[in-house]
Amino acid sequence: MNLTDLGWNPYFEKAFEPYKQEGYQAGRVCLEHKHMYRVLTETGEALAEISGKMRHNALRREDYPAVGDWVVLSLRAEEQKATIHAVLPRQSKFSRKVAGQVTEEQIVATNVNTVFLLTALNLDFNVRRIERYLVLAWESGANPVIVLSKADLCDDSAEKAAEVEAVAFGVPIHIISSAENRGLTELAPYVTNGQTVALLGSSGVGKSTLINRIYGEEILETGDIRYGDDKGKHTTTHRELLVLPGGGIFIDTPGMRELQLWEASDGLKSSFQDIEELGASCFFQDCKHENEPNCAVKLALAEGHLEQERFLSYLKLQKELAYLARKEDKALQSAEKEKFKKMRQAFKNQHNG
Repeated sequence: MNLTDLGWNPYFEKAFEPYKQEGYQAGRVCLEHKHMYRVLTETGEALAEISGKMRHNALRREDYPAVGDWVVLSLRAEEQKATIHAVLPRQSKFSRKVAGQVTEEQIVATNVNTVFLLTALNLDFNVRRIERYLVLAWESGANPVIVLSKADLCDDSAEKAAEVEAVAFGVPIHIISSAENRGLTELAPYVTNGQTVALLGSSGVGKSTLINRIYGEEILETGDIRYGDDKGKHTTTHRELLVLPGGGIFIDTPGMRELQLWEASDGLKSSFQDIEELGASCFFQDCKHENEPNCAVKLALAEGHLEQERFLSYLKLQKELAYLARKEDKALQSAEKEKFKKMRQAFKNQHNG
């Protein structure tokens, strides 16, 4: 297997140089089990675990490998086993907050060039959710592309695409139907040799079906739509990296019922550049767009140039990020305390022993 076909490039080559001199090999994580990883290397696939030293030094979730990561390995090729010693710096990282009350990062995919944000044109269609996905996609460092699927189940796909266009500045939008093989050739330029595309969207939007169509065979299980609410069944239960026979790499992800933000202030600015630009014209630099005089945002709302729902969506996401930042600070402080506690204990044990 050629590393370039797996997405290897000069950026990773440079980061890997010191490890190469020590005799290590590079591999890419294609699947994550509990504490175990499947990695693709030049000599094939191997089952890998993290070295004790790496586990000891890991403080947060981002210190561990994720699907899409390039890792430093000592390989036991004859056993098809390996040990992971380090994660190479990431070129991009799509994260969300884990579902529920815990303030913790969940890395969905890394080292992705393009993110396909899939939304079905049936009852799943929701412009506000697309805004949320766009914020995280811009933050990740990958290029977002909006894919409106299941066009065969929709009579007004052009109108819906226009609604999306109004909130997705400069982002390519493609209307497809996997059932009718419509629009799929337009996606081909994104899926070329060495390029990684991650697919994100709710359950049942057709991620697995799209991959099967482009792959050319039924490699992933697909689910039927549940009758009554147009929602799909969860068929993908884990993240997985797939190398396509014709070149290109897909990362398939489970459907996300809940997409909570994670560190996305730059992504918010990119996604809501219309509101950010209006805000820059306000009389007061720190205008909250509430009751201040000469507020450009309030004026745009009053004149109908800015949609009320979009502005409320912006405020909601802004609030969510501010709340998350406060909680993240507390979590970091306690992680640091824990680290020093461990170090003190180790130091004591050493000297008492």
